[in-house]
Amino acid sequence: MNDELLALVGAWIAADPDENDRATVEQLLNCGDESEIHRRFDEPLTFGTAGLRGPVMAGPAGMNRSTVRRASQGVIAWLHELGIDPLRGVVVGRDARHGSEAFNDEVVAVLLGAGVRVYEMPRPLPTPLTAYALQFLGAAAGIMITASHNPAADNGFKLYGPDGSQIIAPNDVIVERYASAAGAAVLAERTSPLFHAVDEGVLESYREHMTSRFGVASSELGIAYTPLHGVGGEFMSGLFTRAGFERVAIVEEQFRPNPEFPGLPFPNPEEAGVLDAGFATAEKNGATLLIANDPDADRLGAAVQRRDGSWRILRGDEIGWLLGSVALAAAQDDDVVATTIVSSSMLEKMAARAGVSYATTLTGFKWITKAAPGRRLIFGYEEALGFAVDPCVADKDGVSAALALARLAHDLSLHGLTLLDRLDELEERYGVHAGAQLSLRASPLRGREVLSAVMTRVRATPPTSLGGVGVSEVIDLETGWNGLAPTEGLIWRLGSTGRVVVRPSGTEPKLKAYVEVVGGLSPGDVSAARESANVTLGAVLDELSRILALDD
Repeated sequence: MNDELLALVGAWIAADPDENDRATVEQLLNCGDESEIHRRFDEPLTFGTAGLRGPVMAGPAGMNRSTVRRASQGVIAWLHELGIDPLRGVVVGRDARHGSEAFNDEVVAVLLGAGVRVYEMPRPLPTPLTAYALQFLGAAAGIMITASHNPAADNGFKLYGPDGSQIIAPNDVIVERYASAAGAAVLAERTSPLFHAVDEGVLESYREHMTSRFGVASSELGIAYTPLHGVGGEFMSGLFTRAGFERVAIVEEQFRPNPEFPGLPFPNPEEAGVLDAGFATAEKNGATLLIANDPDADRLGAAVQRRDGSWRILRGDEIGWLLGSVALAAAQDDDVVATTIVSSSMLEKMAARAGVSYATTLTGFKWITKAAPGRRLIFGYEEALGFAVDPCVADKDGVSAALALARLAHDLSLHGLTLLDRLDELEERYGVHAGAQLSLRASPLRGREVLSAVMTRVRATPPTSLGGVGVSEVIDLETGWNGLAPTEGLIWRLGSTGRVVVRPSGTEPKLKAYVEVVGGLSPGDVSAARESANVTLGAVLDELSRILALDD
């Protein structure tokens, strides 16, 4: 181990406020475990998708009290650089993951010690409520301790700016610069006059607003709901009842927060098998709609029972079309809807027919919520189960989206229809839009290196055809495109047949390919059109899996 690394490790130990973390690193030094020291110190966590996210462990590459303390100091210095009055306050929230309470306490202590007013959420709550409280209180920023749908070993530090939405460049770079240079922090207790617990009235105003928008007098619709061992359970179940949905069956074994997420290696509604317990509860209770939130309840997953009793899991794009159809029907002048470059192209067609402005953004809600400067974003979504159905939350919100989807399902049920009938109607009108995602996971140890090598290779030699369909255009997003900021990714257009977007994940060591195949159809023949489009989709995915194979 070289002297430079030894000095770095020694400095970390000296500054680390956590006795157990200090002991862990000291033990690694004493044992001469150089590979583990390198894993924890070579690549520190840096501000990426609106903050930090990584495994809970000692050292700069992990989420720990020291990392959180430095990040909090970075936020304070960033606010000073922007000239924002710290007395506007920072809203601090947390989920129920391992370390969340301790990390939350660090944030509060550091902010108070620096003379920043603090509004602390009263208990572990869904991420969207922190975003809502920020706007409601007119605070300067918001910090949410969460790793969303990541595995149980992870945690994170999510940062919202003065506009209520996730930060983007150059703010992330500024925070990172100050955090990396942070020295000893001054700490203060909650006895400080600058400390305020977020009043229950703030949460009540959210409930009142969303139930007035999406509630019904009374509904007989059978719904099953699971929060996947996250923080959405108590809040969401109460909201369903208040909104008039009286037949909601809770997946009891997944209702209470549990940071281990038992039985769910990846607590994400998109992952195979994650909804199995929900299906069992739905069938036991005669429910025809299954709704799931991820652990911090900012995402929404759903499945609908077919008339033959089988279940169809809705893709994020399909939920986006359903919720988008409602938003577009109620749109006013100057309203905007938005989705990302990796989402389906159908929303754009729907908006054009409705005469409503539409925007395409880069991937992630930090871009979606900034798609309509000076105008009202009435709906935004990303295919990864993120939906914004109300401007009072400038981020994805799986809580209000769940209510909005339940309301639509209820309204359709009054006419003997289901969400699947509405999807048929939309695809008969705008054409079948078959979609799928290819996700290739790299080893965490060499993730960045492997993904970079694959992107370099396919950028140099892009395919000329995929699944028997010619590639008509190659777009390198690294140089910017259609007014969007440069980002790592490629678009391969397949003429009028569809497109493929290839990009590395911003939060995990994954390479992702997003495929859409568009097919025309004759009215009333949506099933045949879907079958044909899915054949092409499968052929494209098969070829992509060979082209994008990771040398891991």
